[in-house]
Amino acid sequence: MKKLLYILYIITTTCLLSACYNDKAKEEQEQHDALPEQDSTVVEDSISFYSTHHYSVGYNFVVHDDSIMLIAQQPEEHVSQLETDTFAVPHNQQIAVSDIRIIPQDSIDSVWVQLVSETGRLGWIHETELLPAVVPTDPISQFIMFFSDSHILFAIIILALISAAYIIRTVNKHNAPIVHFRDIPSFYPTLLCIIVACAATFYASLQMFGAETWRHFYYHPSLNPFTMPPILAIFISSVWGMLIVGIAAVEDTRHHLFFQDALLYIFGLIGVCAVLYIVFSISTLYYVGYPLLAAYCYYAITTYKRNNKHKYMCGNCGKRIADKGTCPYCGAINE
Repeated sequence: MKKLLYILYIITTTCLLSACYNDKAKEEQEQHDALPEQDSTVVEDSISFYSTHHYSVGYNFVVHDDSIMLIAQQPEEHVSQLETDTFAVPHNQQIAVSDIRIIPQDSIDSVWVQLVSETGRLGWIHETELLPAVVPTDPISQFIMFFSDSHILFAIIILALISAAYIIRTVNKHNAPIVHFRDIPSFYPTLLCIIVACAATFYASLQMFGAETWRHFYYHPSLNPFTMPPILAIFISSVWGMLIVGIAAVEDTRHHLFFQDALLYIFGLIGVCAVLYIVFSISTLYYVGYPLLAAYCYYAITTYKRNNKHKYMCGNCGKRIADKGTCPYCGAINE
């Protein structure tokens, strides 16, 4: 318990310290307000663009695709079908937005973005071509992009299901403890599973009902829930909750089981959490996840209560029993 309190103290301190960072949206707003020499219409358009597109002049990207092609001339020349030159910016090179121009007569995409590469070259590109090919420089944004890739996501789902099936089969073969079935007398593993299910449901809900909120978070991520809108704050809090409760679950497992059984139990818990995340993140997209989450929480809590009615453990076979005396599993006498 002392270890858990210590971990909670560290996490709380980290969150409070992280609250001191300068919010990028506020910073850019202050920059706009600090430029009285500019035309007020230009400033207003810039703020309006930022509020809908979530990035503006000065924002940094990294090339995610093999390369992107930039036009060296002005976008009006390209729209007028004049001859233009292009040059490539290779994979993993950092680029910055130096200008944004709206050209209504462009039938393909009216938004043109001027970028400056690491080598100092300037070039223009359609926004619709730019955004799928780049990722913000923030590590959290890159993590989100990595796990949003459909091929990687599909491979992770297949790997998680295979791993979970193998781990659960191994646990059952050795008759080892496993969460929800042959559980240990600790609520942390059950609580971890519930938090994972809730986090997956919140994540899918963000994709459906808060797409713009999630998009803004993607461009300006933070792990501090105190600076987020309510639904994002709940999701970020659930991520912190998974970390804290996960550490507590591992610690409790080590104290209740021998090393081999503890290892199997922890891997089995990871497998169950992986399956829960996949099931609830997909089922919520079809609105089935909400009643399913309520049913699962009820099942998890009632199962934990039922499994932990037996407060004694047989000294011979290790099974949990309701009272002292003869073990109903192996017949040994427990005084």
